[in-house]
Amino acid sequence: MATTITMPQLGETVTEGTVERWIKKAGDPVEKYEAFLEVSTDKVNSEVPSPVTGTIRELLVQEGTTVATGTPIAVIDEVGAATSPTQVQVPSKSAESASAPPKSRDAMAESANAEPVPGFNIPQLEVKSAAASSGAPAKVPPHSNGQREEAALRGVSPAVRRLAREHHVDVRNVRGSGANGRVTADDVLAAAKLTPRGTAKAGPGNTSTYADPIPGTTIALSSMRRIIAERMVESRKTAPHAWSMVEVDVTNVWEWRKREKDRFERDTGVKLTLLPFFIRAVVESLAVFPLMNSKFIADGPAIHVEKDMNIGIAIGLPANLVVPVIKHADKLSIKGIALAAGDLIDRARRNKLSADDLKEGTFTVNNTGANGSLASAPIINAGQAGIVTMETVVKRPMVMDDDAIAIRYMMNSCLSLDHRVVDGYVASGFLADLKKRLESMGPRGAL
Repeated sequence: MATTITMPQLGETVTEGTVERWIKKAGDPVEKYEAFLEVSTDKVNSEVPSPVTGTIRELLVQEGTTVATGTPIAVIDEVGAATSPTQVQVPSKSAESASAPPKSRDAMAESANAEPVPGFNIPQLEVKSAAASSGAPAKVPPHSNGQREEAALRGVSPAVRRLAREHHVDVRNVRGSGANGRVTADDVLAAAKLTPRGTAKAGPGNTSTYADPIPGTTIALSSMRRIIAERMVESRKTAPHAWSMVEVDVTNVWEWRKREKDRFERDTGVKLTLLPFFIRAVVESLAVFPLMNSKFIADGPAIHVEKDMNIGIAIGLPANLVVPVIKHADKLSIKGIALAAGDLIDRARRNKLSADDLKEGTFTVNNTGANGSLASAPIINAGQAGIVTMETVVKRPMVMDDDAIAIRYMMNSCLSLDHRVVDGYVASGFLADLKKRLESMGPRGAL
């Protein structure tokens, strides 16, 4: 049976998508639930799984083409089926996640709540062939080179395969450290570090990408990179940026988190970082200074004060930047924020975010300190009034109120603001309130 695949709807408000890259080509075999296409929207890039097992008969849309949701994009001949045609809408991200088996606690602990910085703690599916189980050598049928390579890669997840392509690593030569010897993203990155990058040159076999740039080459922008560039320029041109910074003594909250982190991870399977404590303090300060949770309406002109507090988390990935949103963060405890943030960060790293995960943000938090930054001036997420950072935490000798000198955990927090919405008086008041709340947290309390 020939199955016609249509452009999926990757979010409630998404009406079109761009064929960013065909992972499979015409004539390639494809397994059910195996990624065969990468689609980009104005919000997110997503790998699309095949709804059937079969062979790609025809690709109906060229790479780089934008089409409406529901538009036929490919035809797959199902294995062992008749040739009567049918049409299948590729399942949305929400449907896919609903049908997927739950992750184990070990997998959650490995990946769910690392700090929001580039990383690849990606849980992989365990795949073991019957031949490997019995100890007998696998018999490889006479396929073309491309089919043999595809068979060799079948036990590796699409995310790891893409990472291997970007770093020019042949995963068939990588010893896997995962369960049953599977190759993980960390294995690929370790193999990439062993490659003498200084010898890389532009050529037919080397593709320079944003995640793995080669000196002397030109990198073609993906749809997502183009959108990021356009929005950053738009934000800087439209919103007059101003900047301010405070120094925060986070010793007490640091000790609180240190005391709770083992129990928290044991009970929830999620690592406890400073991020949820910081976000909780941010939403409390936004309640006192609601203008910081506003946006400028040029057509008014007017200022709209948001009713909800939806906090975006800036997450840097090797190839792009995403800002998924914790909806109604003001209604969540520190524990609730930790679980929500961990889920978003985990899915961002596995390329499993939907367009709905990235919409309706009203204020953004950026953890630049996870990369060692002491101070930064981030660009405001368009449509918001501000973005605040967590900078790196350092131990420093500080003069206390009684003139004693003590070693304290200190952190800078930087705020970029839209000066059309917020004046320095409001911004400095917000930062001062945020500082007070962070310094009053812990060393004891309820998560």
